[in-house]
Amino acid sequence: MPAHVLAEAHGDERGALLAFLEAQRGGLRRAVLGLTDEQTKQRPSASDLSLGGLLKHAQQVERNWLAIAQQRDLGERPSESEWLLGFQLQDGETAAGMLELWEEAAAETEKFIRSVPSLDDTFPLPPAPWFPKDARQSMRWLVLHLIEEFARHAGHADIVRESLDGKTAVALADEERKGAQG
Repeated sequence: MPAHVLAEAHGDERGALLAFLEAQRGGLRRAVLGLTDEQTKQRPSASDLSLGGLLKHAQQVERNWLAIAQQRDLGERPSESEWLLGFQLQDGETAAGMLELWEEAAAETEKFIRSVPSLDDTFPLPPAPWFPKDARQSMRWLVLHLIEEFARHAGHADIVRESLDGKTAVALADEERKGAQG
């Protein structure tokens, strides 16, 4: 990991979970530093993944899980082909646009998680073949699941970025720090 993650205060589980969640989001965001829109659409590895597509997927996943936890209607489940399009920027979509949408989703998630009385509070999972019938998950599970999701995709993003121009996650973290000190 190119950055050390600090909890907001000793013993602050909620703050620690949110800090780790933000750290994993940061890994994905850094992967597009300094790239053009065209570069974020490229698929330079054996995978079909692009950096822009990973950003699109990440913001959609966060919005989807937040809606589930808040027990809002998700509408119809996307078909397999529609789901696969969630990994590809379409005409008019940009990495910068996905980053803006994701920033909004991240702020909503943080506000929601900070507002729930307890991380032990639960929500029902929607009916789906991959979820047990009548299953419920805790708010803690929600944040941990998002951390897992974004960590997995930050690793994918590292490989895609290094395949594009040789820049590693550590080099990009250094660039980000230097830019912030600027």
